[in-house]
Amino acid sequence: MKNILLPTDFSKNAWNAIFMAVKLYADMECKFYVLHTFEPKKENIAGFKSSTRAGVVYQSLAEASEGQLGEIMEYLEKNHKNPKHSFGKLSISGGLVETIRDLVPKYDIDTIVMGTKGATGAKSVFMGSNAVNVLKGIKNCVTVVVPESYDFQKLESLVFPTEYVHFFPKNVLQPLLKLITLWNSKVKVFHVAQTFGLSETQKSNKEILKKRFAGHPTSFHKVVIKTTVAEAIRQFAEEERTDMIVLTNYSHDFFDKLTQEPVVKKVTFRTEIPLMVLPDFQG
Repeated sequence: MKNILLPTDFSKNAWNAIFMAVKLYADMECKFYVLHTFEPKKENIAGFKSSTRAGVVYQSLAEASEGQLGEIMEYLEKNHKNPKHSFGKLSISGGLVETIRDLVPKYDIDTIVMGTKGATGAKSVFMGSNAVNVLKGIKNCVTVVVPESYDFQKLESLVFPTEYVHFFPKNVLQPLLKLITLWNSKVKVFHVAQTFGLSETQKSNKEILKKRFAGHPTSFHKVVIKTTVAEAIRQFAEEERTDMIVLTNYSHDFFDKLTQEPVVKKVTFRTEIPLMVLPDFQG
């Protein structure tokens, strides 16, 4: 049984993430927890002279949260008939990342699927601040980020970028291996580098990766970076018409280059393809 957390702010992109989650894990026994976190705006509570007024604000937010979550539950119960899936709702006062951090062990969460705003013209950004904060702050479970415009149908192929710098323990890749087994997905291992001379360690890690994906349709690719790592990944994924980009959340890896503030602000990584980040059990 997989336990999957679905954070929502009741937006279109949050709904899209829910739709992708139930499709992506259609053939797995899953319990989905739809989560909404809420906090009053600072300007709304800064001038309170009594805790009574603050309590009224919190109560109002809590009731609105419960009401909208109830609407989601009603919709899913009416329209989603997969007998392998069940749903629960969580309405919690607090910050998103801090709340998720508490919920992961409490509900034995192994996967988070959340939406984010995708490309929006010349000023397009890949991820909103919530998605970036969750990817940076939650390291112990799989996180899938779904762009608003993405219409998931099947996991036919995915891109797995790597520099071959890290050894890949079996448990890190296990969630991905289960998925590609279900979908019979093609794996396109993508070597991102300025040059392609591999050290002995990198050669060893590449061989290990071949063993990890043995039995699955796997191909190996390399492209010289002409702009940025992020842009090279985006271009390759879109040119290959893949259904997902999969990264490992290793500290100091090029994952950081995708989520650090300068990259986000400069809009060098914009894509309409979902991103899956596997846990870093080593860091």
